[in-house]
Amino acid sequence: MNQKILAHIALIFTNIFFAINISAVKHLTNHQLAQPFGLNVVRVGVCVLLFWLWYLIKPVNIKIDKRDRLRLFLCAITGIAINQMFFLKGLSLTYPIHAALLLLITPILIVFIASWILKEKLGLFKLLGLALGFSGALVLILAKNKVTNNNHILLGDLFIIINAISYTAYFILVKPLMLKYNPIVILRWLFTIGLVFVLPFGWIEFTQIPWLKYTPVDLISITSIVITGTFFAYLFNLYGIKSLGASIAGFYIYTQPIFAALIAIFLLHEDLALYKILAAVLIFSGLYLATKQFKND
Repeated sequence: MNQKILAHIALIFTNIFFAINISAVKHLTNHQLAQPFGLNVVRVGVCVLLFWLWYLIKPVNIKIDKRDRLRLFLCAITGIAINQMFFLKGLSLTYPIHAALLLLITPILIVFIASWILKEKLGLFKLLGLALGFSGALVLILAKNKVTNNNHILLGDLFIIINAISYTAYFILVKPLMLKYNPIVILRWLFTIGLVFVLPFGWIEFTQIPWLKYTPVDLISITSIVITGTFFAYLFNLYGIKSLGASIAGFYIYTQPIFAALIAIFLLHEDLALYKILAAVLIFSGLYLATKQFKND
């Protein structure tokens, strides 16, 4: 099969895996089968083992330059520690569709920060896109829901936004490393360093996971989070970026809320309220304007 076709398939599955992740995490946390930080220890820890097992099977020794080690350290903090801890904690408190839509502010933030740091021109359409995207996020955050844990949902939404901001910083910081070194080596060290940071926060919750109560469905859920939703998702995404470029790979993130919504509706019976549809329209419109190249920009 053509390499580019395989790359497109890899990116589709990457976002399906991420979407399944969202409902799988909600299943485990809703049924008190894992707490977010403990689940993160499992997620990162198993990936560290898999990356080092890969190294034993196919060793690649690349020395990281001293001047790049601080950047690698910051990438591990923003891309693994802060990003994943706030994502799992936020997801445990909010709705799956909220989380999937709020994650879409990441490419909008990347456009904004690129214009600030890289001095890229920020035209009228991009500014309008930013405004629409954040308006959609505000609709999700401020919408009044007829539920008793509305404060928890608000906090969860804010955690997802912090996660998106952290991932944006990671995306910008890690790009030079991915271009300079073998991406698999970078991922291996990112997860290894990240594990050092997530362990102190999640060790107690990890020891409290009731493994003996797990049913086959629960085991499938945690396996999908760790193996497909993290390890293979990161690898498939790298393959897509390498074969098609970051811009095309980034486009596929737009499919994630669609997959996440369908899975949440069918598996978790989440309702597709009118305000969620309105937020989706605002965010997708913002993404279109923020990322599209116009002649006058």
